[in-house]
Amino acid sequence: MHMFFRKVTRKKYDPEIRKPAIRASICIGERVAGFINKETEKFEEIMLLRTPADLEEFRETYGIKEEIKTIY
Repeated sequence: MHMFFRKVTRKKYDPEIRKPAIRASICIGERVAGFINKETEKFEEIMLLRTPADLEEFRETYGIKEEIKTIY
């Protein structure tokens, strides 16, 4: 029996305005998931990706099914 569990709440994003992306550092390998504003091309950080499970959590939270672009 689990006393504590993580409830997945689905958040919305407007694909007409923002597109999902992962910003990765070449030097240290840090990866951050977020969204790029299509008008300004500014990256908005949402969460740090430490494991592949973090990426899946990001996908589930925002309902992302398409391929996520990686920028360096």
